Amino acid sequence: MEGDNTRVGPLIELPILDISNPNDPAVGKAMLDAAATYGFLYVNSRGTDFTIGDVERAFGLSKQFFKSPVEEKEACRIQPNNYGWSGMHVETLDPEHQRTGDFKEAFNFGEFRNGKSQQPLPPPLVSHEAEIAHFATLCEKTCNRILKLLALGLRIPEDFFTARHDPSQGSTGSILRYLYYPSITSPASSSYRHGTDVRAGAHSDYGSITLLFQRPGQPGLEILTPEKTWAPVPVQPGQSAEDDKDAPFPFPPILVNIGDLLSYWTDGLLKSTVHRVVFPLSEQQSPNTQDRYSIVFFCHPLNTTELVPVPSALVAAYRQKCKEEGIQDEQVGFGGGAGNLEPGKRALTAQEHLEARLAATYKF
Repeated sequence: MEGDNTRVGPLIELPILDISNPNDPAVGKAMLDAAATYGFLYVNSRGTDFTIGDVERAFGLSKQFFKSPVEEKEACRIQPNNYGWSGMHVETLDPEHQRTGDFKEAFNFGEFRNGKSQQPLPPPLVSHEAEIAHFATLCEKTCNRILKLLALGLRIPEDFFTARHDPSQGSTGSILRYLYYPSITSPASSSYRHGTDVRAGAHSDYGSITLLFQRPGQPGLEILTPEKTWAPVPVQPGQSAEDDKDAPFPFPPILVNIGDLLSYWTDGLLKSTVHRVVFPLSEQQSPNTQDRYSIVFFCHPLNTTELVPVPSALVAAYRQKCKEEGIQDEQVGFGGGAGNLEPGKRALTAQEHLEARLAATYKF
């Protein structure tokens, strides 16, 4: 990241949770602890409804799309509603430090209604509409388990979050995203400046929670620690990037992170951690490079959801502690979380929050 001299530390070790029982208070507490400490955690894929085939086919469709002619992708260029294709360098996630936009391509799918896309699909994906909709539904189910467990951890009604994320009750800002990052030796990376450019600039996610699906041997994600160092996040926890190359694909655990909205909603108790995607050092020093593909699901509440204070004694205690110690959260701002609304001031809606973030990212 240009202008950022933050050093890179060792691989970070994040907890791996089994969410097969979303009614387990012990798992809820463990999830809350991870969300409040790191803002990131893994969930064991065996505790979800995904099969190996679901994930393999999704990555296959992603690769098929990104290899299609640019003319076909251009026909579905990203729109202000956040649906569609964004080409190389279109996004600049860290404009303060980036001179060049992100070294990546992406395709955003908005909501599916009754298995049908609410946007034009490019030719390579048209015949796979039902399959993509199914994958998005599995993502929603996984997010609901996580949101229910977070509610248990916060000791609030178990449906507090899930009821506010129910797409049957209206539109949400949720997005399923295919991502492609060319290797350092790809022609698409020919303008790369060593030690300066990144695949995705430093940012925090906009919504409630994010699911990240990765493939072994394709590292690059780093998170910013409380000590202000960059910590690489392994694709396969407990293994180095070199080990990843020989790991059998199916099925690394799903990486989960907290977004800005959930951090705001809990007055910063849950951490929306800054992260980025880089050209990993192992790739910069090796002739054996490969492209990086990932699949992301950004979970957002109903657009009309008012971000009123989460009714949790744990959140209230954290808010009071911050006031007493003069702690200012970087995401929500001191006194700026949902629990600190000024008298007579209307609560921010989920849609207003998202629109403000998208305007800064794309500058439509």
